Amino acid sequence: METVVVGMSGGVDSSVSAYLLKKQGYNVIGLFMVNWEEEGCCTAENDYEDVKRVCNKIGIPYFSVNYSKQYYDKVFKYFLEQYKKGNTPNPDVLCNKEVKFGPFLEQAKKLGADYIATGHYAKKIVENGKYLLAKAKDLNKDQSYFLNQLSQKQLEKVLFPLCEIEKPEVRKIAEEIGLSTAKKKDSTGICFIGERNFKKFLKTFLPAKKGEIVTQNGERVGTHDGLMFYTLGQRRGLNIGGKSGGSGERWFVLTKDLKNNQLIVSQGEDDALFSKSLVCKQFNWIPSQPTQYEFDCFAKFRYRQPDQAVKVLIKENKIEIVFKQRQRAVTPGQYAVLYDKNGICLGGGEIEEVFF
Repeated sequence: METVVVGMSGGVDSSVSAYLLKKQGYNVIGLFMVNWEEEGCCTAENDYEDVKRVCNKIGIPYFSVNYSKQYYDKVFKYFLEQYKKGNTPNPDVLCNKEVKFGPFLEQAKKLGADYIATGHYAKKIVENGKYLLAKAKDLNKDQSYFLNQLSQKQLEKVLFPLCEIEKPEVRKIAEEIGLSTAKKKDSTGICFIGERNFKKFLKTFLPAKKGEIVTQNGERVGTHDGLMFYTLGQRRGLNIGGKSGGSGERWFVLTKDLKNNQLIVSQGEDDALFSKSLVCKQFNWIPSQPTQYEFDCFAKFRYRQPDQAVKVLIKENKIEIVFKQRQRAVTPGQYAVLYDKNGICLGGGEIEEVFF
């Protein structure tokens, strides 16, 4: 009997994943990861109690392991560095690469695992000796975007039990077998840190310096709380309000001037926010790098974005992605993730520079 160690988060997806694998005849072990420690924050404790209840219900052993140091050193430090640069990072992608499919995989091997499994909505396909990452059946929940940095070695040992199941069915299964997580709300917020007042949280790690909010012409229209709290295209929370002589349309963030600590804004759907291409200097090709140096495919520049038609140019030290239609608010620090016409994820890279 093959052994699978399931990454248990205390949510309904990983709970049902563990149940399905046991039903399929695997020897299943639950492993809960503590990746963030903070006084007065009991989210992990509550989640672990849910893990215990689920594992006892379905009759599998469970363990807890602490990866707080690895998470802080390999994910959170980089997260802060990106904010200092004025970028908007995506820690979930790095967390998958460096923690969930890194130390977690090694710990699973120590427990005698043949495979690891997670509650991600994604699909693994084996083709000609290569491991492909594909979109899940439930396209509304598909999480392949967040897995774009996985290697062949990491994909080889992973199972995605929810690849062919849609979210309503997952909750239905959980209810039918009486799992305590059946109606538990999906987690949001920063990976492993959870939901909280983001401004207040970030201020404890980075000093916030107030500055001017100005138009492209340099006209002052307000005050920002710190450039790190804003992202390109953002409309809410600018607190500019009405301005005499303005168009009456909503304001949005156009760019950041780090040198002068100014937030540049505009009114209406300004053409200046739409870019034509981007560059990634580091790119992870999941099956392998394509043999062609120029090809057409599809891309996402943020999670839940519909696929966008693009042309990819592979150059000596960078990947250039040219958009067939100009794109709004493509943001450095996020990931450009490529797909073929069949929903196979070709890989992804952090957006370094955007061209208008």
